[in-house]
Amino acid sequence: MKWARGIARSLSPYDMRPFGDAALAIATRSAEAAGALGVAIRAARIDGVVDVVGGFDSVVVIYEPGLTDFDRVAAQVRSVTVRPPEDTAAKMVALPTSFDGPDLDEVGRISGLGAAGVERALLRVTLRVAVLGFTPGFAYLTGLPRRLRRVPRRPTPRTSVPAGSLALAGGHAAVYPQSTPGGWHLVGRTDVALFDPESPPYALLAPGDLVRLRAVAPDDLRPLDPEPVKRPLLRAPSAVFSVIDPGLFSTVQDRGRLGVAHLGVPRAGVADPVSAALANALLGNPADAAVLECTVSGPTLLCRTETHAAVVGPGAGVRLDGMEIAPGRVFPVALGQRLALGSSGHGLRAYLAVRGGFTTPAVLGSRSSDRLAGLGVGPLASGDELAAGHAAGPMADHLVAGFRAGSPGGRKLRVMVVGGEEAWAGLLDRPFEVTEASDRVGLRLRPTGDPPAAAVEADTGSAGTTVGTVQIPPDGHPVVLMVDHATTGGYPVGAVVITADLGELGQCRPGDTVELVVVTAAEAAAALRALRRWLDGAVVGPYPVQAG
Repeated sequence: MKWARGIARSLSPYDMRPFGDAALAIATRSAEAAGALGVAIRAARIDGVVDVVGGFDSVVVIYEPGLTDFDRVAAQVRSVTVRPPEDTAAKMVALPTSFDGPDLDEVGRISGLGAAGVERALLRVTLRVAVLGFTPGFAYLTGLPRRLRRVPRRPTPRTSVPAGSLALAGGHAAVYPQSTPGGWHLVGRTDVALFDPESPPYALLAPGDLVRLRAVAPDDLRPLDPEPVKRPLLRAPSAVFSVIDPGLFSTVQDRGRLGVAHLGVPRAGVADPVSAALANALLGNPADAAVLECTVSGPTLLCRTETHAAVVGPGAGVRLDGMEIAPGRVFPVALGQRLALGSSGHGLRAYLAVRGGFTTPAVLGSRSSDRLAGLGVGPLASGDELAAGHAAGPMADHLVAGFRAGSPGGRKLRVMVVGGEEAWAGLLDRPFEVTEASDRVGLRLRPTGDPPAAAVEADTGSAGTTVGTVQIPPDGHPVVLMVDHATTGGYPVGAVVITADLGELGQCRPGDTVELVVVTAAEAAAALRALRRWLDGAVVGPYPVQAG
């Protein structure tokens, strides 16, 4: 996060500021203070708070707007009791490392040490874990030699960094536990797994642990990203659907993983929470029931048990045994029928809900598939079987007319400013184009017209992030964080998309034109109230509505 100039030093640990309309940020004097405060806030179990993420000089508290608000959360945070970290013996972890990273020569040039000197310097020091964040098991390591502390982040982040990569940036070292996007300089790699979602405490490293690097030959390391192994097909004794064709990118999603962001685990979940909520509401499902998120073109499914379904998405194409079905309404599906979802329409994604919700295996409390960390069952495959839960409430019949009927291609996203003027000034009064590199991790924007001024202070110290955070890398091309985003980041932050527009954010597709419109906290709250009023009256029922 990028604070306005001079503010961070003047804030006490209990001075807070809004971080969008669904989070607050607290400045601290050190990573140790941030860690202790984060532990205390999580232990307090504040109503409406869903995650607490610590950084090097801040804590971000994420809450559910509508259930609570900034003032209430801030008051409760001020009342927590912060205790010093327990004085326990830190463990020493040795990482076998091959120094063959693609940026080793560049780091040697920046530091003045040369490639061989970078290796020698890293082998001589003992590193210490400061905080966890970014992705599951990602540990920020302090203790670099002075010359290596001057290595910055890359001007433009890579869209994919191999798992096990040893990297340097902004005064810290780290190992990427998973293959993810990243902006650090890569100097080597290891084959030690740093995160296991099946085995508590899940992350190998914890704050305070010590790390030494041990040089090995490249051939001595096994690949952490071996040739992809096809996962076993999903099997369900009482399947409601079998997958004939999975479509382009179809995944099961729910509200996501809550309460684990401090371990570096993204929330994930549905990219368009509005469409998913409407699909569940039509079928009488709980709001957090799992749905099928279909990107661009959806799957073809064979019905194995008669049920009811609904598809919601702006202009989505739906066919049942070849007969066209209008989106936004409940329809019965009989044994043996084929349900096909075609184009997602004006948006990028459409949502298929089934009566009772989908019941794929859960990981860390969620059925969601996370593209960044690889948690969950992942994209559907031909031959998968999908089961559903028990029916819950009464079904509605259809959505009211006019759902997202606006013209496609041009979108406005309302944002709340959180950075200093240097960070956000270039975001306003200009259109951006959504690039092909966008996905569930981040919406990458390309300025149209004159090139933007480069962002200032590229290395701001890693801090917590939320869905909708607008980061500005040094090249000035904003990245809007999506649901599979890294839990912490070090690029300057200019603004955060408001909660009421997260559904619109989830429908932005490559080639769309996007404008960022600044609103106040009061306007963001009013927009969310208006959206919820609309949602309350958006479904018509009960099913089936009788003619006349």
